[in-house]
Amino acid sequence: MKIFKFLLLNAFFFVFSFKALSQSKVLDSLFMALGKTNTPVEKTYVLNDIAAEYSDSEPEKMLDYAKKALTIAQNNNLKKEEGTSWVNIGSANILLSRYAEALKSYTNAQTLFEGLLKTVPESEKNSIKDKLAITYGSIGIVCSDQNNYSKALEYDFKALKMHEETGQEEYMSFTFNNLGIIYQELKEYGKALEYYNKALWIQKKMGDNDSAGVTTANIGKVYLLRNEPEKALQFFNEASKLFENTDNKNGMAELYNNYGDYYLKVRNYKLAENYYSKAFNLFESIDGQLGSVISLGLLGNVYAIDDRNADAIRSLEQSSALAKKIGVYENVALAEKGLSEIYEKEGNASAALKHYKKYTEAKGKIDDAENIKSMVREELNYEFERKEALQKLENEKQQLMFEEQAKRHKMQMVFTALFILLIFGIVFLVYNRLQLKKTLTLQRDLAEYEQKALHLQMNPHFVFNCLGSISSFIVQNGKESAIKYLSKFSKLMRLTLEYSKESLIPIDREIESLQNYLELEQLRFNRMFDFSITKDSAIEDDMALPPLLLQPFVENAIIHGLVPKKGGFIQVDFSIDGEKLVCAVTDNGIGINKSKELKENLVTVHKSMALEITRKRLEVIQAVTSKSSSVEISELVGEDGQANGTKIILHLPIQFSSDQKYD
Repeated sequence: MKIFKFLLLNAFFFVFSFKALSQSKVLDSLFMALGKTNTPVEKTYVLNDIAAEYSDSEPEKMLDYAKKALTIAQNNNLKKEEGTSWVNIGSANILLSRYAEALKSYTNAQTLFEGLLKTVPESEKNSIKDKLAITYGSIGIVCSDQNNYSKALEYDFKALKMHEETGQEEYMSFTFNNLGIIYQELKEYGKALEYYNKALWIQKKMGDNDSAGVTTANIGKVYLLRNEPEKALQFFNEASKLFENTDNKNGMAELYNNYGDYYLKVRNYKLAENYYSKAFNLFESIDGQLGSVISLGLLGNVYAIDDRNADAIRSLEQSSALAKKIGVYENVALAEKGLSEIYEKEGNASAALKHYKKYTEAKGKIDDAENIKSMVREELNYEFERKEALQKLENEKQQLMFEEQAKRHKMQMVFTALFILLIFGIVFLVYNRLQLKKTLTLQRDLAEYEQKALHLQMNPHFVFNCLGSISSFIVQNGKESAIKYLSKFSKLMRLTLEYSKESLIPIDREIESLQNYLELEQLRFNRMFDFSITKDSAIEDDMALPPLLLQPFVENAIIHGLVPKKGGFIQVDFSIDGEKLVCAVTDNGIGINKSKELKENLVTVHKSMALEITRKRLEVIQAVTSKSSSVEISELVGEDGQANGTKIILHLPIQFSSDQKYD
C-alpha cells in the first residue's frame, strides 16, 4: 500500500502551492522576498511558497509556515489565500500520516473555494475552479490511502470535471492516472487501461516523455496482471524508449522490475534475475530504499524458484533487514515467509521456525496498522458526514432566503399586474397557485413514499431477527460470526439511513446495499440460498436510480419464494435497453400462484405495501422525468409446466447522479 500511496501523492504534491507553479524559487530567495513584503496578501503568498518548498523534505516546517500564512489570511479576511493555506496544511498532515487532520484542512479549503466560486467575478472563476479541483484531488488522496475507494473516485471525478471546464490538460492527465491506479487496485483492469490511455494521450500531446514513460509502464503492468505478457512487453519496450530522453532513474528502475516480472511470467529466470539486479543497482545509486527492498525480494524469489537457495537466502535477508529499517512490514513479512519456506525445504527446522516467527511478528504489525487505519477511516467518515450536514444546513438557509426574495418579487409583480389589468392578474394568480400546489403535492408524495419505503425495509421484525441471530451467535461462542453479522447489519442500517436523504444514488451504491442485505439474510437463514448481482459493462459510473427501489422485491423473493422451498437462488441484473435502465430480480422459488395459495388466508400487509409504494415511486419518477417507467411481475414455468420461480423487471428512465438536485 505504501507504493500505491506514493504514486498518488506524486501526482498532486507539486501543485499544492498555486504560486509555486509559476515561480521556480529556492528557499534563500523566498526568505529574502519575505523580508521585503509590504502587504498581508504578499506575505501570505510568500509564506505559502516557502511551505510548498518544504514539501519534499521537512513536513513539520511546511506545516509551520502554512499555519503562519493561515493566521495572516484569516486576520485580514483574505479568502483565497486562506484556502491555499488550508491546502498546504492538509498536504503537510498527509506527509505526517495525520489523515483525519488532513481531511479537516482540505474540507475547510473546499468550503472556502466553493463559496468564492459563487461570489467572484467571472474573470476569476477559472482560477478558483483550478484551486477547488486540486482540493478535490487531495481529498481523493486521503480517501485512497485509507482504502475508501468509492469516496476517492467520487472526488477524483469532481476534480476531473473542473479541470475539463478550465482546460487544464496537465492536471487532467494526473487525475486520469490516479483513476487508473485506483481501478488497478480494485482489479477493474479494463477501466484502469481506459484511464491510463487517456492520461497517455495528453502526455504525448504535451511532449512530456517522463510522465508518458511512467504511464506506458503502468499500462504494461495491467496487461501483465491480465495474463497478457506479450502485450505487456510491447508497452515496456515503448516505455524504455520514452525514458531514453529523460533523467528519470526511478522510473527506469521501476521499469527494470517490470521487465523482470515479465521474464518471470514466461519462466526465463536468467533474464528475470538480470533485470531485477539492474533495478536494484539503479535504486541503490539514487538511494531509493523502498525500490531496493522490492528488487531484493524479487531476486530472492527468482533464486528460490531456480533452487539457488544460498543466493535466495542472502537476497531475502537483505530485503527483510532494509524493509524493517524503513518500516515497510509488508515486505518484511514476504521476505521472512520466503526464508522460512527455503529452510523448511532444506530440512533446517530451527531456522525455518525462527524466520516463521519473524514472519508472524511482521504480520502482527501489519494487522495493527490495519486496525489503526480502520479507526482513522471511521474518523474520516465522521468528518465527511459532519461536513455534509453543515453544507446541507447552509444550503437550506440560502434556499429559504432565495424563496423569500422570490416570493416578495413575485407579489410585487402580481400587484403591478393588478393595476394594469385586474382580470389578467386574477387569472395569473390562480394559475400560479395551482402550479405551486401541484409541485408541493408531488414533492410531499415523493418524500412520503420514500420514507415509507425506508421504514418498510428496516421494519422491527427484520431488526429483531438480526439481533436475535447475533445473540444466538454469541451464545454459541461464534464470536467471529457475531462480529461479522453485526458489522454488516450496522453498515446496512447506516447505508439505508443515508440513502433515505437522497433522491438518486449511483448504481454501485445500490448494489453495495443489496449485497449487504442479501449477505445478512444468508446468515439469518443458514445460507439456505445463494445469490448473484451483475451489472452490464455499458452502465456508466455515475448512472443512478432512486435508493432502495429493489430491496422490497428481493425480500419478497426470499420470504415468499425461497424460504417455503427451503432453498434456491436469487439473480439481480442491471442492464441497458435503448433509453431504459432495466433492473431484474429473478428467483427459482415456488412461484407467485403457489405463494398466494400458501398465504391465502394471511395476505401480508408488508408485501402489498412494498408493491404499492414502488408503483407510487415509479409514478413520481415518471412525473419528474417526463419519461415512462414500469414494473412487470411474471411467473416462470419449466418445461414440465410447473412453476419454476418469479421474475420482476423494472424499466426506468436513464438518470445520472449529477442530475440530482440537492436542497
